[in-house]
Amino acid sequence: MKWRNTLILAVIALAGVAYFRFFEMKRPSTEEARRQAQNVVNFDRSKIDGIVIQNGDQKIEIRRRENKWRLETPIKDQADGALVENLLSDLETWQKEGTIPAKDIDADKSKLIEYGLNNPKLKLKLLGRDKPPEILFGKDAALEGKMYVRFQNSKETFLATQSVKKDIDKKPEEFRDRKLTDVTAAQVRRVTLKTPAGEMELNKNGEHWDILKPLRARADDGKVSDLISQITSARIQQFIADDRGDLRPYGLAEPLGSITLYDQEQKKDQKVEIGDSIKVFGREDKGQTLQIGTVPEKEKDQVYVRFAPRGSVYTLPKKIEEMFNTKPSDLRDSHLVRVDTNILDRITIDAPGKGKTVLARKDGNWTLVTRNNAPVDPGAVRRLIDTLQNERVTRFVEDVASNLPKYGLDKPQIELTFSSFASENTAETKAGEQPFAGIAFGKGDGDNVYARLTDEPFVVAVRRRLLDQISPDPLQWRELSIFKFKPEQIHRLSITAEKELSLERDQTNQWQWLKGSGQINEANLQSLLKTLSALHAVRWLGPTTPQHGFEKPQLVLAFTTSPDNKESHKLTIGAQNNDGTWCARVDGSEGTFEISNSDLNTLKLPVASQAIAPPSASATAIASPSPKQ
Repeated sequence: MKWRNTLILAVIALAGVAYFRFFEMKRPSTEEARRQAQNVVNFDRSKIDGIVIQNGDQKIEIRRRENKWRLETPIKDQADGALVENLLSDLETWQKEGTIPAKDIDADKSKLIEYGLNNPKLKLKLLGRDKPPEILFGKDAALEGKMYVRFQNSKETFLATQSVKKDIDKKPEEFRDRKLTDVTAAQVRRVTLKTPAGEMELNKNGEHWDILKPLRARADDGKVSDLISQITSARIQQFIADDRGDLRPYGLAEPLGSITLYDQEQKKDQKVEIGDSIKVFGREDKGQTLQIGTVPEKEKDQVYVRFAPRGSVYTLPKKIEEMFNTKPSDLRDSHLVRVDTNILDRITIDAPGKGKTVLARKDGNWTLVTRNNAPVDPGAVRRLIDTLQNERVTRFVEDVASNLPKYGLDKPQIELTFSSFASENTAETKAGEQPFAGIAFGKGDGDNVYARLTDEPFVVAVRRRLLDQISPDPLQWRELSIFKFKPEQIHRLSITAEKELSLERDQTNQWQWLKGSGQINEANLQSLLKTLSALHAVRWLGPTTPQHGFEKPQLVLAFTTSPDNKESHKLTIGAQNNDGTWCARVDGSEGTFEISNSDLNTLKLPVASQAIAPPSASATAIASPSPKQ
């Protein structure tokens, strides 16, 4: 039986420990208990879902609905959330400045009347779980900034600051939110704008805005955001009336215009679980509509508006009227094209008579598909994409491209196609190339050239100089790295300028003359080798022509990169260009490229040290000091 007694004692001990820990965790620390004892009122802010202010005959009730504060009495409207939260913060930090015990009040029945707490005009009640008693506000005390307060059904009286009284001693309209709407610009997904000139509809597709009415076109994201921000940041000037009465005095029976913001996509046949069953509800997103009326007689800088979600008539700054002068052309995106670089895998440049150049991205690198996947200069591709995305049309020529030959767009001089590419079939995409944007460039017109996106019906004009940056020549897309060696890999070197010099590494890896004499300038030689082995082009010029000056070169460097001298390379530098660069080519490689003037100067460094001649007798005599006179 001893083991049973031991077990019972252990269970009792564990229960005692658990009880102690539970209640100790719930009990505030000494410091916290001291702070709470000094507070006028203690409550859990997260459990408060309502506030009732009784100010004489006037009752103000504010409720938390879906985590937002709303006025319920005497006006139904959106409450100023910041003001309500500030009241709760002041209540949390409201401390007693002095205490008058209940026994002192009982000893002198006139005290409550003296303190204005017998039947006070101003009362505050918090609603929610574990709510504190109602707070009664009395008269101001003789001490500056202090007043008398007590709780309902308690005679104990406190001296406290007047901060909370100032928070609640307000008219109902002062608790109304002057911010027109709590919807943010980022939440808006669709907009309809009705003006005297007609109706516009805008829709957000992913991260970008499109115009759906009166024409289908890309919208300028910044301009649409500015338009929406005029509503989402608007502040009410005056609260006029609810919207259930006669709206004619405000010009809102037949409003000048309206704008509606939709903060989510329309959902239909929404399934909702109710108990053990599932019911399907059709749901229509009505949006938030603002109507514009007339200008008040006395406030010419304001305008009457009706905001349907709040069921009221207000005034806003008259500047809000400007949005109703907006035309579709004001919101059109003037950028030539949008290129989604996240899905971009291929760029095809097609110029009739010059063939196609296909640039492909794989594993983060760009290659020339039409040149056996030769490496491409990534900087050139990036510049092309940036240039096209930043290019703005100089004018919108036609909204319906009904006469393509007129603009040379039936047979474009150059076409660009942007595609994604999938190597295998997936549930979302088929294998192969999937074009998602294309641009055709037609005839020139002065400094402009006509253009058209293949998935849009519009004809636009862009700068003619843009075509200079879209080269159909595959040579001009090649990577800029000419040689990719290490200086120590170069085994034999021949330098031909005014004369030819030739060097080779010996068995100890030291450089020796094959053709030349004198001491080898090791510093110059190492600088030359470093530049040559990792030579980079400034840019590619294209096919080699006589104008590049290779018949009478400035410098020829031939070198090998193997001890048996079988891996040979030859660099020839020809004429100088107007920008100070030099034409260059490599044997066995197609095309001409440019190198910088500084690289040429390094490649021309003298590798033979110049012998220093002994000074002549006359020079010595001149340099020697004369004897003292």
